[in-house]
Amino acid sequence: MDFRILDASAFYAGVPFRSPSDCYTTSLVYDEIKHIKKNHDALGTLLETNRLKIREPDKKAKDAATKAAKDTGDFPQLSKQDISIIALGIELDGEIISDDFAISNVAKNLGLKISPIMTKGIEDVGVWIHYCPGCRTNHSSGKECPNCGTPLKRKLIK
Repeated sequence: MDFRILDASAFYAGVPFRSPSDCYTTSLVYDEIKHIKKNHDALGTLLETNRLKIREPDKKAKDAATKAAKDTGDFPQLSKQDISIIALGIELDGEIISDDFAISNVAKNLGLKISPIMTKGIEDVGVWIHYCPGCRTNHSSGKECPNCGTPLKRKLIK
């Protein structure tokens, strides 16, 4: 079956309106984008023709998506909508369409297929660490160095 899993950026780019593939999204994302082309009821047409399917990922997939996001260090940058899209990607083993770097990093770390829309996509996949530019120590999380009080920065370890 030919289908895609869409985050909000895919709708803003018009992907489901010009693609012959079936599209899946979650109710969290749908609530975020349902105003798109409201005057023409384009989303309603997609739903009525069954080309757009709204599906909720199961708890197991949501838990796996959350764990993966925490493992890569992307969790603080991801919304509930983003986690739901990654979880749907896990559950359906489908191609995720997104320009979001954090979604892409988590998805690629999970071995999921992800395609960008308006960008060239991410080149480097890895895990984020927090580091102190003052005392040059690494930390698993936080905003401030517990040793010297300097604001922490993030960098991607490939």
